[in-house]
Amino acid sequence: MQNHVIFGAGLIGCYLGACIRHQGIPVDLICREKIVDKLQQGLMITDYLNHQTQVSGFTFNQSFTKQTKEIDVVWLTVKCTDVEHAVNSLRDIVSDHTLIICCQNGLGSDSLVKEMLPNNQVIKAMVPFNVAELKAGHLHRGSEGDFTIERHDGVSRLVDDLVSQLNSELLPVTACDDMPSLLWAKLQLNLGNSINALADIPVKEMLQQRPYRLVIAAMMNELLQVAEKKNIALPKVTSIPCHWIPKVLSLPTWLFKVLANKMLAIDPNVRTSMWWDVSQGKKTEIDHL
Repeated sequence: MQNHVIFGAGLIGCYLGACIRHQGIPVDLICREKIVDKLQQGLMITDYLNHQTQVSGFTFNQSFTKQTKEIDVVWLTVKCTDVEHAVNSLRDIVSDHTLIICCQNGLGSDSLVKEMLPNNQVIKAMVPFNVAELKAGHLHRGSEGDFTIERHDGVSRLVDDLVSQLNSELLPVTACDDMPSLLWAKLQLNLGNSINALADIPVKEMLQQRPYRLVIAAMMNELLQVAEKKNIALPKVTSIPCHWIPKVLSLPTWLFKVLANKMLAIDPNVRTSMWWDVSQGKKTEIDHL
């Protein structure tokens, strides 16, 4: 059975690691000491569709090397701003056969990984949903979307196997043959991150106020114009096609609530990752978005 490592296990990484462990797959979490302390007794994971499970048996290992454990898959879940530092550490634990899956927001973070680890297969994964920590040891997926892994000729069989092994109610997983277009579509949704960070309110509350929606819609229209100039056909990543999202956001609030019920089907506690960065005084990923 393959050995998996979550490198930089924060909210997304711990949720992903719990889902992998729930499927009976060995997984090590490389994370900060304070996160280790929270997860020693296991982790409860839930989602907005009321699925839930308790996961235990995590391995926390911050010092193993490729001589002590052969690593098959590394899920790189650090922020874009920490990728270079993370890859310098990865050099000590990966071998040439290790598949590295980059789970960052935005565009281009995998380019640095490919440059620094030229002997490894490096692919991207797209995380469409938010994860919130409702309390210590309880992580909650608060919005819709399939966790999507890049597939191309060199790794198609391996990726298909991963999808088959990991897909579950708590973590819907699929593969994509055109990841650049998908990431541009995800970027369209991420444009609301900075507005949420500045608004300082939950995402659902933000979307229920038309002035915020109008700003986000204007940003999305600009992205759509850039994508058109670049001849990028944006795939559908939500229940609403990409070109319709800014139109729906611009509707009067009463009509928006009627037509965008799935867009509002998110946990009332969800805030964007950029809000968390700002609230904790951390450097944001704005340059990568």
